[in-house]
Amino acid sequence: MNKKHQIISFVAIILGFFMALLDTTVVNITLPKMAEYFNTTMDHISWVVNAYNLATAVILVTVSRLADQFGRKKLFIVGVFLFTISSLLCGISNSLQALILFRTIQGLAAAFVVTISAPLSLEIFPPQKRRSIMALWGAFSGLAAASGPSIGGIVTQFFNWRYIFFINVPIGCICILLTMKFIKESYDPTASKSIDFGGIITISIAMFCLTFALMKATEKGWTSSLILSLFAVSAIALVLFIIIELKVKEPMVPLSLFKSAPFTNGSITLFLLGLGMMSGTYLLSFFLIQVKGLNQLSAGLIISTMSLTSMFFSLIATILTKKLGSKVTSALGILLLATSCYLNSSLTQNSSNIDIILRLIVAGSGTGLSMATLIGSIVANVPVDKIGIASGINNMTRTLGTVLGVALFLTIFTSNMTTQMSYAKDSAVQTIQNDTVFDNKTKLHMISSVKAGSAKNVNLSEILNIIDEKEADVLASSSAIYKDSIKEAFEAQKKETKKIVPYIQDTFLTYTVKAFSFTFKVSAVILLPGILFALFSDKKRKTELINKQFVESTDNASAS
Repeated sequence: MNKKHQIISFVAIILGFFMALLDTTVVNITLPKMAEYFNTTMDHISWVVNAYNLATAVILVTVSRLADQFGRKKLFIVGVFLFTISSLLCGISNSLQALILFRTIQGLAAAFVVTISAPLSLEIFPPQKRRSIMALWGAFSGLAAASGPSIGGIVTQFFNWRYIFFINVPIGCICILLTMKFIKESYDPTASKSIDFGGIITISIAMFCLTFALMKATEKGWTSSLILSLFAVSAIALVLFIIIELKVKEPMVPLSLFKSAPFTNGSITLFLLGLGMMSGTYLLSFFLIQVKGLNQLSAGLIISTMSLTSMFFSLIATILTKKLGSKVTSALGILLLATSCYLNSSLTQNSSNIDIILRLIVAGSGTGLSMATLIGSIVANVPVDKIGIASGINNMTRTLGTVLGVALFLTIFTSNMTTQMSYAKDSAVQTIQNDTVFDNKTKLHMISSVKAGSAKNVNLSEILNIIDEKEADVLASSSAIYKDSIKEAFEAQKKETKKIVPYIQDTFLTYTVKAFSFTFKVSAVILLPGILFALFSDKKRKTELINKQFVESTDNASAS
């Protein structure tokens, strides 16, 4: 294949890959508009996102194996075709149920496209280019993630939510045409056509139950009967899957892959990386909206800094890997991501957008260095014919990491938030009780408002209205000689209200920040083991250089 065909083939794959990844983030920002259109709650509309992610996670490994057996090009085209059709159907959906159904199909199709895109890309280029290609692959992954919030916000603002699905149709058509014309079919030559139905069923059940449990754990409670049952079924299905894979003649997943320390350590590091990334995206976007008071579009645009930086550093990772080795580069990336999480713990309601963006740049640099390097290391440490299934396992572990990250950090935050709100209420009540300007009725109203909920319950205009009403009542029943002093006393209460209510609201915000700060610190600690695993995610530097020299000498011999 000449260079021109290589570039066109890679563009075709990236178009499909970019489109599928874009739809994991582009929808989030449009959910309020969708909820308004379908006249439903945010809890119900969230299944537009959940259905996609759940469907994708369930079949990642299965798709990898089937592509290795029956042809990566064929199944890639099938995936892009289904994705394009389901995108069109999502765009014309007139009921929430139909939209969720078509998003489920779209998620299944995305699993085909995302998983197969890596081994299909590697088949286009020679072995010595693999790490560089994976770096580019990672860069476009970052660009897709960065583009999602901004594209979703812009399209929704100037058109409507349906067009975020319609834009996939021409992209999908171009991708299919280019793939059919320029990309050659590829298989795993060691894989038979025998389908491991037992393995497919058990791993699908395990992934479905585990992913669904993680999605609903915060809402239902980690110790609820539903969540515990889902975890139990997932564990049983996983054990059965391992037993089947050990006994069946043609296993879906060659468990021998996990005998390779670089592969296993790399997969664990990817899992932790996926988990840690949620601190820099999901948790921080939550902070921007709840503490800083930004709208979803503004928050999404700020968060996109991380993905854009990640894209840039994915390319730099190739250069650093040549000088430092992949282990050190990926470990450095995890360290930078952990550092950014810890730095996020110092953010407050008074932090500027520049403060936040600088931290996101640190997070993006860490993600770019580690993601691209880890994927390249894993690919380099598995047999050529097993790259497809290895890609599926990598995508599965990273996806599980992101799903667990959302569930875990939200649970930690919610739990700590309950404690911090209790402290905030006690502090606010004490402030009100110690005040010497308010009368008892005003104090009681303010205290009941504080105890009823958050700072939003302490409404400035409402309290001023109560003071005005009481002032009118007192003036109506008082003689003229006391009216000036009465007005003066009530005016003092109004001034005090304008001073103390913002103080109480700021107190609640301060304790909310403490809950975020604690969660950010926990995420930094969780990432630390990833540094250790990253240091064992590739062969020794010396061995790597010897292998490189061997490949080069082989290529030279072939050329002569």
